[in-house]
Amino acid sequence: MKNGESSHKLQECIDEFLLYIADIKGMSVNTVIGYRNDLRQFVSMPGFSGDMELSAVKTDMIRGCIGVFSLKKKSAASINRFLTSVKSLFAYCKKFDYIQINPAKGIKGVKIPKRLPRFMTMAELNELCDSPEKKEILWKSRDKALFEMMYSSGCRVSEIAGLEISDLSSDFSSAMVTGKGNKDRQVFFEAEARNALRSYLAERKSRLSDSSEKHVFINQSGTPLTARGIRYILDRYSGAEGTNHHVSPHAFRHTFATAMVSSGADVRLVQEMLGHASISTTQRYTHINSEKLIELYNKAHPHGGSQ
Repeated sequence: MKNGESSHKLQECIDEFLLYIADIKGMSVNTVIGYRNDLRQFVSMPGFSGDMELSAVKTDMIRGCIGVFSLKKKSAASINRFLTSVKSLFAYCKKFDYIQINPAKGIKGVKIPKRLPRFMTMAELNELCDSPEKKEILWKSRDKALFEMMYSSGCRVSEIAGLEISDLSSDFSSAMVTGKGNKDRQVFFEAEARNALRSYLAERKSRLSDSSEKHVFINQSGTPLTARGIRYILDRYSGAEGTNHHVSPHAFRHTFATAMVSSGADVRLVQEMLGHASISTTQRYTHINSEKLIELYNKAHPHGGSQ
């Protein structure tokens, strides 16, 4: 592209920006897809089109997008993610002098209500981890290993989906995973997770004639499980035919973090194990015990409900 605002079309800038974050910045495939989806919504907003001049985009037009999302009752998190994508696009365009004024600069996000992370009690966790052997819904040994390893390591679902056999230590006690921002970190597996993994890998080897697949978790056709596939598996086991207490894959991560903090682990150590960029993200878990105690107190005390 040449300098000069009049020569730049919005969709051309979006396409160039997506290539930049993928090839130059090295962002993950899922992150790039997220930006692409948000910016696709952006050009489809009332008053916008891919053919419009970049310089024609004004601050009040971008603010109007927030109103559109609000009418559609989109969550604050979804709106803020959308704004992050739009702000990143225009910051890129300003950096390379495609525009003289950044219309997205200074636009504030929507306030997100504070929520405690959804985590499982130990009874719920044990019931879910035992359900593959009791229910035999899909692939018993694989699903048992999957649940145990997700809880034991605190990994994100994308990290578990991307885990390769070469990432595992020789005794299966740890692994190297690639998290957000392509940052590598070491995660750990306790005895029950290691035993479940050994059983699964042995059965996997006997079931499949081709053992060349490098990913740890595969489907019954022998191809790698995706994050969506893992969510499907968990939906089956935590749904009506399983425990009937639906949880998301992230609940394993929240439960891991809660257990670590509750056991007295240093919050900075937990931050490292979770791969959080900011310690403030990890510190949410230090409030869970006190919040839970207050909730239990108000339920149990005779006057707890009368304020």
